[in-house]
Formats: sequence, C-alpha cells, structure tokens
Amino acid sequence: MKSTTAALSLVAAMSSSAALAQSTLVEATVEGLQAQMAAGKASSVALTRASLERIKRLDHAGPKTNSVLETNPDALAIARSLDAERKAGKVRGPLHGITVLVKDNIDTGDKMMTTAGSLALVGQPAAHDAFIIKKLRAAGAVIVGKTNLSEWANIRSSKSSSGWSARGGQTNSPYDSARNPCGSSSGTGTAIAASYAVVGIGTETDGSIVCPSNMAGLVGMKPTVGLVSRTGIIPISSSQDTAGPMTRTVTDAAIVLSAIAGVDPADPATAAAAGHIAPDYRTFLKGGIKGMRIGIARKKVTGYSAHVDALFEKAVADLKRLGAEVVDPADIGNLGDYDDDELEVLLYELKDGMNYYLSTRPGIGVRSLADVIAFNEKNAAKEMALFGQDLFIKAQAKGPLTEKAYIDAAAKSRRLAREGIDSVLAAHKLDAIVAPTTQPAWLTDHINGDSYSGSSSSPAAVAGYPTITVPMGSVQGLPVGMSFIGAAWSEGKLLQMAYAYEQGTLHRKAPKLK
Repeated sequence: MKSTTAALSLVAAMSSSAALAQSTLVEATVEGLQAQMAAGKASSVALTRASLERIKRLDHAGPKTNSVLETNPDALAIARSLDAERKAGKVRGPLHGITVLVKDNIDTGDKMMTTAGSLALVGQPAAHDAFIIKKLRAAGAVIVGKTNLSEWANIRSSKSSSGWSARGGQTNSPYDSARNPCGSSSGTGTAIAASYAVVGIGTETDGSIVCPSNMAGLVGMKPTVGLVSRTGIIPISSSQDTAGPMTRTVTDAAIVLSAIAGVDPADPATAAAAGHIAPDYRTFLKGGIKGMRIGIARKKVTGYSAHVDALFEKAVADLKRLGAEVVDPADIGNLGDYDDDELEVLLYELKDGMNYYLSTRPGIGVRSLADVIAFNEKNAAKEMALFGQDLFIKAQAKGPLTEKAYIDAAAKSRRLAREGIDSVLAAHKLDAIVAPTTQPAWLTDHINGDSYSGSSSSPAAVAGYPTITVPMGSVQGLPVGMSFIGAAWSEGKLLQMAYAYEQGTLHRKAPKLK
C-alpha cells in the first residue's frame, strides 16, 4: 500500500512539474526565461521538454494545428549541455537554452531533414548547418524542430493553398482551424503563436514572414536583404530572399535578429551589411516614438476590409497619442506597377538558385529544377493532389540571368520599388511608413486556392528594404497587424517604433488551444 501511495505521489509530482513547465513556456519571453533560469527556477531541459510535450499534445494530436514537421531527437541532450554550461558559469547570451523552431527550407546539419515540404527531398538530412543555424547554435539556442511551410516556399503553383506541403499536409490557424495561416512561413507562425517554442525563424521573398505573422498575432521582421545570410537556405530569389525573426514580442525579435545578423563570405549580399549590424538590437528599443515622423500609407493598401481599416484608424490615433508626428496620407509610390516584372525576376532566379542548391546538396535524388518537375509528375497523386506546378514549369523555361528579359525586369522592379519608398520618405522627411500588413485569415480552400488580398509587403520585398509587422488588434478573434516600412538598414529605427507602439497598445492575444 505504501509503495502504491509513493508511486501515486511521484506521478502527481511529475504531472505538477510538467504543468509548471507548460505554464512557463506559454507566452514566455526570452528575457523572462533568462531571469528564471538565472534564479534556478527554470532550466533549458525543462523548457525543451515542455516544447516537445506541447507539440505532441496540441500540434500532432488534440486540435492538430499541424505546424511542426519533426522534432529534434537531440534537443534534450543539447539542452542538458547548455544547462551544464550555465551551472559552470558560462552563459552565451540571451538565447542560451532557449527553444527555437525553424522553417523547413533552412538546412540543419543534424538528424532532421530539410525538404521545403517536398517529398523529393525526403531522405538524407543536409550535410551542414545553414549559416544562421550555426549562429543560433553558437548563441546557445536549442533547435527543437522544423516547421511546415507552403511547399517550396509557395513558388510551385499560382493556385496553391498556403501552409500546405506534400510532406506535412495543411497547417491550420491556431485561432480558427478552418482558416489559413498564410505562407510560406505558415508553420513557424502557427507554432510560435501556439507557444510550441519561445521564438521562431521564417523566410521571406515577398510576404512570407509578415503575412503569417499577421495571421498569428506575431511580430515578424523581414530584414534588409544582406543583413542575414541565405547560405544553406533553399532559394527562390537572390535579390529578395531573407530569413528573419517571428516572435511574440518586439524585444524577442530584436534578440533573435542580433543573433542571426552577420557578414557571411559565402553570401556576397551580406558584404553590404558591414557597418550596419548592431551587436544588440535591444539598444534601440527604449528611445520611444515621440517626435518621430511616420507616414500613413492608404492608396492600394486600405479599402479591402472595413474591419481592418477601422483598426488602422485607431492605430494612427495611437501613434499620435504616443507622440509621433503623423503625415497623412504618405502613400507608397508605384504600387502595382512592377508586379509582372517581379514575377519575371522570381522565375529566372528560382531556376538559377534551385539548380545550384540542388546540385550541391548531397544524398538526394533530384539535382535540378527539371528533376523536381519530373519527380512531381511521377508522384502526382501525392505531390499534386491539390494543385499543380505551373510556376515551376514557367521557371524551367527561362534562360540564364544574362538574358535581357531578366536584366530589364530586375532593373525596372528594383528601381520602381525603391523610388516608391525613398521618394515619400524624402518628401516628408519620414522615419518610416506604416500600412495594414494584410487582411484577416481567409478560409482554407483546397479547391480554389488562396483568397489573398490587400497586402503591403511588396514594396519592401522588391526593394530589399526592411519591414516589421506588429499586432494592431483583431477582427472577430482573428489577429491583424500593422507594418512599419523603412529605408535600407533602418532595422534599429523600425524596432524602436514598433516597440513603442507595441508597449503602448498591447494588442497581442494568445490563441485558446486545448
């Protein structure tokens, strides 16, 4: 009887400990967890175990948000070693022992696969860590798993369902399982909103960080192209691709950006970042917004939803209340004038970049875009059950990057996008421009595809400039965000404004998952 009682007491104690770990993880912040770990009230092992258990209970079972493709079998061992380092007096920085989920188009040279959601890449893991993964590990982060995404980062088909991949199926919004998480960093958005890890990494070519962050009530930052290395990330566009933080707070985004920013000799675009990288982006957060000049973009970025427009009006009033000098309107120029040219550029660069990446990735059965197209056709029942690969086929038909059609489209789209931002910043002496990020989550539709409208992501994406989205409220329980858009290398200033707005409004609301 005594042994039974003791066993029951042990089970109760373990259950209580697990519940405590779960409560520690939900909506946790990096700085808050560091304080708890420093005080001996939490550990990386407990945090990592809580992440793994929460993923199993809510993502792979329960409501099945379906955002995490696989978890790291070595995560707990890594956490133990980091706890041992802490005990020995070594703390690498604010990410020491913190759980991170990364998008499955980012190479991890471990036991996890890197597939971009495609069955064509299932099998042997990548041979090496991506540059940013090396930086995260050096900072003490625990890479706890890989997140689902819109397959091939949403460049395979013009009729896709965002958040769907042949490998992972459909990722769902944590706020309403019938609604779409947006793409392509859909899994990261859902997972971080649901507190499956403390922070996440997404990638963006045009909208793929800010849109899923909008849908998930997150802070999502797309840095200036070149601030963060793309080495070891499955590419779409050499001129627009970048990785960036997806977090629940602006402070956490600043911490993650500090860890991943850096010059990488293997990525020529990062050479331009020298002199623009801040050792700790948190130093920008305390300056406030008083006296900063912020332009209000309206043309072609409002008018899609009366609900979002009403929230945006409240956000403009909040910016004024917090001390900003508002210039209204201050519309971004040339919107819509380079859409066709952008797509032309992406198709050319997709073929060029994917052919290089696949040719250098050992242990996989496809070595080129043509091979992937053939694989999809051969495995159409699984790979193309919902939509086809018309964009892949168009990309395959493109020639080299020396063709005049590519050169002209690249020059035109970049010029118009940069002029559209630079001219309004200069004309009104602005520190940034704000606009609604996009609309509330649409219903997932596997017959007709996405119902995407009203986005402000393209100007910064095509220009290669930074943008950050911050929650600005919700529409019947569905989050929506506001984007701060600035000139190249203005990450610090954007974080400062975003932080002031975030702290002055506190719009983030966690999803109610059971």
